[in-house]
Amino acid sequence: MREEVEAVVNEIRPLLQADGGDIELVGIEAGVVKVRLRGACAGCPGAQMTLKMAVERRLKEKVPEVERVESVA
Repeated sequence: MREEVEAVVNEIRPLLQADGGDIELVGIEAGVVKVRLRGACAGCPGAQMTLKMAVERRLKEKVPEVERVESVA
């Protein structure tokens, strides 16, 4: 499952990097994917929406075992 999640994160990464941000996969625990937003994304007011609407939605589509995505500091 980790390889599948990493592949999706790598698909999303260029979109975030285009806006000066980045995403790091921290870990996976019982269907919960933990990521760290970096750069411009770390302090962006829209980061939570990006996390839910882009990252979580794409991960759930591609990796059905994913229940949710959480941001960690």
